[in-house]
Amino acid sequence: MDLTTPAPRIRLLGIRHHGPGSARAVRRALRESPPDVVLIEGPADADGVLALAGRDDMEPPVAMLAYVADRPERAAFSPFASFSPEWVALRWALEADVPVRFVDLPSRHTLVADEPEQLELAVDGQRRPIDPLGELATAAGYDDAERWWEDVVEHRLHPDAGDAGEYGRPAAEAPFAAIGEAMAALRARHEPEGEPHDVSEQRREAHMRAGIRTAVADGFTDIVVVCGAWHVPALERALDPKQARRDAATLRGMPKVKAVVTWVPWTHRRLASATGYGAGVTAPGWYHHLYTHAGPDVVARWFAEAAHVLRAADHAASAADVVEATRLADALAVLRGRPLAGLREVDDAARAVFGHGADTPMRLISNDLVVGNRLGSVPDITPMVPLAKSLNAEFKRCRLKPEGAKKLIELDLRQPLHLQRSQLLHRLSLLDIPWGHETEGRRSAGTFRETWQLRWEPEFELRIIESSALGTTVVTACTAALMQKAGAAVSLGDLTVLLERCLLAGLDDAVPDMLRLVDERSAVSADVARLMEAVPPLARTIRYGDVRATDAQAVQTVIAGIVSRVVAGLVSACVGIDDDESAAMAVLVRDTQSALSLLGDDEHLAAMHRALTEVSERERVHGLLQGVATRVLADASVFDAADTERRVSRSLSPGATPLDAAAFVEGFLGGSGAVLVHDPVLLGVIDRWLATLASDAFTQTLPLLRRTFGSFETAERRAIGDRVRTGEAPSTHRSEHQLDPERVAAGLATVAQLLGVRS
Repeated sequence: MDLTTPAPRIRLLGIRHHGPGSARAVRRALRESPPDVVLIEGPADADGVLALAGRDDMEPPVAMLAYVADRPERAAFSPFASFSPEWVALRWALEADVPVRFVDLPSRHTLVADEPEQLELAVDGQRRPIDPLGELATAAGYDDAERWWEDVVEHRLHPDAGDAGEYGRPAAEAPFAAIGEAMAALRARHEPEGEPHDVSEQRREAHMRAGIRTAVADGFTDIVVVCGAWHVPALERALDPKQARRDAATLRGMPKVKAVVTWVPWTHRRLASATGYGAGVTAPGWYHHLYTHAGPDVVARWFAEAAHVLRAADHAASAADVVEATRLADALAVLRGRPLAGLREVDDAARAVFGHGADTPMRLISNDLVVGNRLGSVPDITPMVPLAKSLNAEFKRCRLKPEGAKKLIELDLRQPLHLQRSQLLHRLSLLDIPWGHETEGRRSAGTFRETWQLRWEPEFELRIIESSALGTTVVTACTAALMQKAGAAVSLGDLTVLLERCLLAGLDDAVPDMLRLVDERSAVSADVARLMEAVPPLARTIRYGDVRATDAQAVQTVIAGIVSRVVAGLVSACVGIDDDESAAMAVLVRDTQSALSLLGDDEHLAAMHRALTEVSERERVHGLLQGVATRVLADASVFDAADTERRVSRSLSPGATPLDAAAFVEGFLGGSGAVLVHDPVLLGVIDRWLATLASDAFTQTLPLLRRTFGSFETAERRAIGDRVRTGEAPSTHRSEHQLDPERVAAGLATVAQLLGVRS
């Protein structure tokens, strides 16, 4: 009696990661000949979360995230898209109730090293990363591996192209036989000893072979292995007893760490090879389209979607354009001898028909379709740290959904929901999760509105895990992060910026501690420049605190102490400093003046103006600072028109050196020529000073003057030139303008309506 057990059937489906042609071939092979177990190249310690992939609320692209439990910054992502063959095999097995396992090296071993090792080989005495597709494309006479793959695999397996059986195999398995043979020849060339040169690669393949043997030992007789095509020749030796002994020795004593594995959302943009992802593809959006819309109308559907994207951006794209682009792409494929139109033909046709040779429409198509902004999602029951659960609750409370595409939102902080959204975005910024970037709003316009540009990036999931050590909720983690940043703040200005961010984020419990730190730091600071850096953020906090229900009185107490110390030390801080220090101080003077004007505190402004008056008259003060002080005092009406003219004339008198005079002009004008447009007397003073400069002095001051006048608006430069050309500039006295009372009253009434003031 024959008691021998029949040899198990092992089918090795060698695939390209994220290849839609491979995905279709895997799906067909599994459907036509279902196995009793599916083994997939993936971290073997992920089996506990594999079942989640079968849920309806798990939507690719997603990634398997593995990280070291006590060092979450050490992590690895394994992305999957709808067109990834491994994902297709995993979903099929879960839906068909067929056992499925991951058999690659567990992440507890791969995460030990700080840097992932690259698979390399020796060619002509040099080591370089292996690119199997590139090698095969070169052998076939192609200079583009993607194009070769499209012609040989994607188009060959397309429903329109046919895929009859070869090598004596069923049609569903024919492509895998051909790919396996190609990889065997390639590995025989580069690995004459039959083993990878890289130790980590040896361990990976040894573990996959061990996984196959385990499946056989568990009684499975029809085994399908879905793995990268490169590994197929190595896995064919799985049942060789000698190979099993060598694998056991290879895997013995490997170092390990405590690893955690879970699922996180991913994006098509992060699947692109342009982002540095080693297994990435050039066009994830295009591949998604090929996989989900396989059929005779796949190119026409693509152009229909392109037309929709262009119309949404106000570009002309008609139905006739879609038809013409489809015909052109098909014609280009025929002329170039390709089985079907590929991405290059589609791009060329779109550029000719939709873009008319221009780049802007093509950038839209590339961003939205070729690469794509699709963001996946994972079930709520996915294992996650408490902070991630708290953040998901905040998303729901604020009615915000993370998306992979850029999205612009306008917030009116007077509305409670919008205020909550603003606070959430500021809190995430404190956690170094820049989901939103403020492009306009309170800092630029100084109103109760904020404009945010949102885009969710997959790596934010890892930053959430890293921040989980700071707290279990968004508020507690943000508060801890804020206090850490405050403790590391180098300057008082940095500390006050953090105080402002604290108030913007609505971290009310942290405000008293931040105010105490600011007060303590300012009390011992003798650096006037650092004190002045602190004034603008505090002033904004006070001025707009009513929208956020901020306790302005506590902040006012702090700013009063800072301003008093600034005023006391400003003059001495401006004496005897060089050009660079003077330029920095000039910026601080303007910013401090603007901040105090924003507050409208007459006492603080008067004290600042007294100090600036002394700066404008003190010797050994740089001309730039004297010019800035004079302009600030003139704009604040501390100096009347006659005083301003007299001080400008004195600074530009023959007794002043040309460079000092030019620096004064630069500081006085402050990047704006409006004062010269509207004040012909001052224009005349500067014009006469320039006219009386000797040739060598003019040459010496020319760089400063060009920088000063070059900063003016074009309209200002034109108006100044017109005044000088028409002879209005050399006025020597100031005329009194008579105002028409009726016209003034009409203008004031209009301004009152704009400001909402009752006349």
